[in-house]
Amino acid sequence: MDEVLTLAEIEARYPSEWVLMENPELDRHLEVVRGKVIAHSNDRKEFERQALALRPWSSASLHTGPFPEDMEFLL
Repeated sequence: MDEVLTLAEIEARYPSEWVLMENPELDRHLEVVRGKVIAHSNDRKEFERQALALRPWSSASLHTGPFPEDMEFLL
């Protein structure tokens, strides 16, 4: 997982998964353009364990598919 992928490549390679990127490139709206995937999982709890273990200095996380119906959001 050393290669830098575009957002479209990440979504294609990791469909419906939680993805953690290190040193992501952002656009002027602070949306991810590309990044190096350092962790991914379709299970959110497992993804959170991976992210906490890695603790990257600069990172972004995203879900590449539709969110589960029972998911709650806090703004």
